[in-house]
Amino acid sequence: MQLAAHEVHDLHELTMSCVNSITNMAMFINATKDQELKSMIQGHFPAHIQDYNMKVEFLSKVNGSTQKLNVPQLNKSLQDYTKSPTSNFPAITPRTDVQQMNDREIATAYLLTLKRAGREYAWSAMEASNPNIREFLKDAFTMSCNHAYDVWQYMVRKGYYPLEPAPQSTINTISSIYGEVAEHALV
Repeated sequence: MQLAAHEVHDLHELTMSCVNSITNMAMFINATKDQELKSMIQGHFPAHIQDYNMKVEFLSKVNGSTQKLNVPQLNKSLQDYTKSPTSNFPAITPRTDVQQMNDREIATAYLLTLKRAGREYAWSAMEASNPNIREFLKDAFTMSCNHAYDVWQYMVRKGYYPLEPAPQSTINTISSIYGEVAEHALV
C-alpha cells in the first residue's frame, strides 16, 4: 500500500506507542492486586494486540490491513455521572523509590496512557489521506476513548478520581452567555 510520508511517520509513532502500551499492560496485569482492575486490563489487552498488529500490517503489507478493529462498546457502570459514589478520597504523593506500583498508580498510568494514545489517534486520523488508515485511526481513537472511560469509572468508584457536580451558580453564569440559534436559520 502506498502511504504518504506523514502517514508512515504517524503510524511509526503510534506503533511505538503501542509497544509501550502493551508492555505496560502486561506488567500491570502481573502487578495489580485488585481483581477488578486486573480483569479490566486483561479484557482490554486483545484489542490493543489487534491494534498493534493492524499498524504493522499497514506499514509492511502491500494491501495494508484488511481487518476491522474490534471497537469495544461503551461500558457505563456509574449510577451518577456528576458525583463520586464514595466520600473516601485517599491522599496521594509521588513515591521516589518504587519497587512495585500499587493499584492506584497502575490505574493512573493506564488511564494517562489511554488518554495520550486517544489524542494521538484523533490527531493522526484528521490528517490521514488514505481512507482505510483514516477509518482505522478513528476506530482506534474510539477504542482508546472507551477503554479510558472504563478505567476512569473504576478510579471514580475507588475514590482515586474525585467527581463532583458543578455549582449551580457556575452553570447559570456560563449558560447565560450563550443563546440558541434556530436550526432552520439560513445564512
